[in-house]
Amino acid sequence: MLASLVMAFTNWDLITDPTYVGAQNFVTMFNDNLVWKSLQVTTTYALVSVPLQIALGLGLALLLNANIRMLRFYRTAFYLPSVLSGVAVALLWRWLFSTEFGLFNAMLANIGIRGPSWLGDPQWALPSLVLMSLWGVGAGTIIYLAGLQGIPTDLYEAAEVDGASSWVRFWNITLPMMTPVLFFTLVTGFIAALQVFTQAFIMTSGGPNNATLFYLLYIYRNAFEYFRMGYASALAWVLFVYILVLTLIVQRSSRYWVYYEGDDRKG
Repeated sequence: MLASLVMAFTNWDLITDPTYVGAQNFVTMFNDNLVWKSLQVTTTYALVSVPLQIALGLGLALLLNANIRMLRFYRTAFYLPSVLSGVAVALLWRWLFSTEFGLFNAMLANIGIRGPSWLGDPQWALPSLVLMSLWGVGAGTIIYLAGLQGIPTDLYEAAEVDGASSWVRFWNITLPMMTPVLFFTLVTGFIAALQVFTQAFIMTSGGPNNATLFYLLYIYRNAFEYFRMGYASALAWVLFVYILVLTLIVQRSSRYWVYYEGDDRKG
């Protein structure tokens, strides 16, 4: 990290000796439209995909927390996709999104709907990657399931005695007791979403029309395609500060909505 910080103030093409340019790399960023485009794409992806993953993961955890048959099988089945190789998963989903012979368009064709060009249309490319992000929701489901099983059962028993409905028990017991787990997955989810690379690199190469130009992909291009290692290092440090600031904002907000058992206040 210290080496990259030094490189951020240099002009280095990986072949010749680096030359000191001061803050020129950071000044150049403000006039680089692709920097702002990649930040917009990455932030939009994070703001949409992370809440969807949390909502779906919590919903699955609630279902798996019930006493149903083949429970261990379902837990394993939902968790398994999250441990597969990122490249293999990207290649699989690229086939699923194929316009000509993809599974999604084939299913839509069976009901008389002409499917879109998922990865070839600027309007559909980013939503397609958001949809793909739900593939690994099982990892969060296991965490939520552990949190659900840690909630004291006497709270539910007392609520049932008072005649509370299932929705009231969820809203006043389950959700508040799960806020520490939700806070953890929110922070880690945003950090991961802001560093997406493999999906865009393998499936779209940042296209079409830079619709999936994630920030980390743009750093990669500058470093290993354009051989502007100094500029790429500066971009990486901006991403580091951006993630740090967002994490601190979420951390500060936790005092207003995260409840810890044993405290008489939130946060």
